[in-house]
Amino acid sequence: MTDVVAIVLAAGLSRRMGAVNKLLLSVGPEMLLRRVVDACAAVADQPVVVVTGHQEDAVRAALRGAPVVFVHNPRFEAGQMTSVDAGLRGAPVAEHYLIALGDQPDITPDALNALLAAHYGDANGRMTIPMVAGQRGNPIVVPELLRARMLADPVNLGCRKLTRTAPELVHEFQTSDRSFVTDIDTPEDLARARADLPQPKGGAHEPH
Repeated sequence: MTDVVAIVLAAGLSRRMGAVNKLLLSVGPEMLLRRVVDACAAVADQPVVVVTGHQEDAVRAALRGAPVVFVHNPRFEAGQMTSVDAGLRGAPVAEHYLIALGDQPDITPDALNALLAAHYGDANGRMTIPMVAGQRGNPIVVPELLRARMLADPVNLGCRKLTRTAPELVHEFQTSDRSFVTDIDTPEDLARARADLPQPKGGAHEPH
């Protein structure tokens, strides 16, 4: 059994971004999705499981050469929990599952290592969720025993419903690291993420 398997959700329609797939846009020198995948790969014990759906071919092409395996979610239009379900079902057996969103530009290996350290030290079989000033964040860490429970009823026992109905199964990782609650949903979010990056010598980078 491996220790940690990372699952990155990359199947969504990104409706609020307009006609483009937000995951394939650049944030600095890297594509948004690739930034998340690279961070997850740095802390995982096996290739990152990437859940595809919307524009699957483009997502696969964008991650060519990355240490990933793909799991397709044929029900991606029904919402994010169907991708969580597909990812957990398609992932190899592990002690812990790190479930990440593909649109968090500031997530780093250091942040993920801090999350995992808190999970190993204090979760005691519970799901670990980062909390920043009362705001729930991502990624989350799911132990193997809870994986089985979530898969038993994927529609009615999603992550959020589980945490509401069974708070005793939740371990909150209190942190001031806002990378856990920063994501990109709209063109305005993208512009802010790009503006916050260090500017290269010679001027601002060109958006793609």
